[in-house]
Amino acid sequence: MGFSTDAIHAGQEPDPATGAVSVPIYQTSTYAQTELGRDKGFDYARSINPTRLALERSLAALEGGKSAFAFSSGMAAITTVMMLLKAGDHVISSANTYGGTYRLFVHIFQQFGISFSFVDTSRTEQIRHALRPETRLVYVETPTNPMMEITDLEAVVVICRERNLISVCDNTFMSPFLQRPLALGFDIVVHSTTKFINGHSDSVGGAIITARPEHGERIGFAQNSAGAILGPMDSFLVLRGIKTLGVRMQRHDANGRALAALLADHPRVGQVYYPGLPDHPGHEIAVRQMDGFGAMIALDLGSLEAARAFLNGLRIFTLAESLGGVESLACHPASMTHAAVPQEDRQRMGLTDGLARLSVGIEDLEDLEEDVERGLAAMKS
Repeated sequence: MGFSTDAIHAGQEPDPATGAVSVPIYQTSTYAQTELGRDKGFDYARSINPTRLALERSLAALEGGKSAFAFSSGMAAITTVMMLLKAGDHVISSANTYGGTYRLFVHIFQQFGISFSFVDTSRTEQIRHALRPETRLVYVETPTNPMMEITDLEAVVVICRERNLISVCDNTFMSPFLQRPLALGFDIVVHSTTKFINGHSDSVGGAIITARPEHGERIGFAQNSAGAILGPMDSFLVLRGIKTLGVRMQRHDANGRALAALLADHPRVGQVYYPGLPDHPGHEIAVRQMDGFGAMIALDLGSLEAARAFLNGLRIFTLAESLGGVESLACHPASMTHAAVPQEDRQRMGLTDGLARLSVGIEDLEDLEEDVERGLAAMKS
């Protein structure tokens, strides 16, 4: 079936007890057993919950995975992926990854004896140069946050299969509507469901979708053991959001393309980072492995003062952390999402104090264009 049909129906059959079309919110911590040693498939809500199970089945269908697991946040999902490793293992990661991911890897998991090499994964040769005998996992974010670098996923798969490495892709910026890494050979996909998958800025969550049964078994064991599960109310909200994922992403993508073109031609904007622009270094790869270019745009305005004036001058774009909601959001990565990344590392990857990031929503395009012009005009003063 088609994507939007699956988004509405996969894992979301009418409730067998009542016929309810929407999956009920099973707000329970435990379940009555029919007799000692027998239950109805549910025993304790940390291990399994019908609302969360429906969400997990939906996510698996949309990403084309064997199994899926819903977590209390995107960072909880990434943490659980790292539980596939042990002390002494080595990870190669995209250098320009989300600041919270960098913080988790460097300040938490390095204490446990796992080492990390941060490289420009858009340059496949850098992944090869970073390989060590103890390398076990390659972690890719594409497009990267916020520099919108594009990694050739099929090329990464070749490297990982040569060395029997686990391949992991953070697909948050694209959602499965625009990019499906498992179909290109990746082992694991992670999401912050807080963003485009939920799409309404009213739930925090994360997900892991696996292609291999052995990874699914280990992730499921780790999730149950550590307990960072998504609650039934949030599972219900994400399920509701998924039903409109296809139509939302079409509008996000159309608005994103139009605003990127406007910004690229504007004299007050330095560099625009958006894979849909023909001069973007990863444009050809993006055309090949993605079904659109998405709603995330980064633009360099030259200085912190200019970025501050631009962001403060916006009225429809809301200055806030996060992204992927139906409403347009704007942020200053150097002081917000990537403040945990050392300044020298930010400078090395081009993440300057003058950089702003836009998450383009689904409002009327004319209003968004006027708002961006309003912000740019504020830079004059």
